[in-house]
Amino acid sequence: MIAVPHYISPPDYLELERDNQHRHEYRSGLVYAMAGSTDNHDRIALNLLSNIKLHLGDSKCRFYSGNVKVSYEDQFYYYPDAFVTCDDRDKQDRLVKRHPKLIVEVLSKSTRAFDLGQKFADYQQIPDLQEYVLIEQDQPWVECRRRQPDNTWETVTYKTGDRVTLQSLDLTFPIAQLYQGLD
Repeated sequence: MIAVPHYISPPDYLELERDNQHRHEYRSGLVYAMAGSTDNHDRIALNLLSNIKLHLGDSKCRFYSGNVKVSYEDQFYYYPDAFVTCDDRDKQDRLVKRHPKLIVEVLSKSTRAFDLGQKFADYQQIPDLQEYVLIEQDQPWVECRRRQPDNTWETVTYKTGDRVTLQSLDLTFPIAQLYQGLD
């Protein structure tokens, strides 16, 4: 991630992002150009979103792909690869959601360290977040980080042959479904 080297206020970032054809993320006053993704990255996200869509049906919960921002108190604005919110307050803003219960990132070489570290630390500030999921592109591997009642986080890892459980959605599916159709 490469940052624009001067402070930008949250309102200025949102205005810049609204008029820009390239997506940028925002953290503590700095704006970062987003890296492009691979076909496998997109396919994994689409496979996951297909499972979520079938599972949610016509519930009040909404799922989003990497084109809608998640924010917490204007400290950051990120574009997760997928997320779900069931909070009616998130129906007020078409561009930014603030109450996700599930956030998913598909790991890539350029974002891996940030997704595993600082981005997770930022996401932990969201009180409604119950589950943070990281999906490897190059091999069947999924890590689910789940908020516990005492506000600590438990990590469960899934590998080849396992069934992935997204507790926040009460959804279980074979890990192989995430990797269908990859080149």
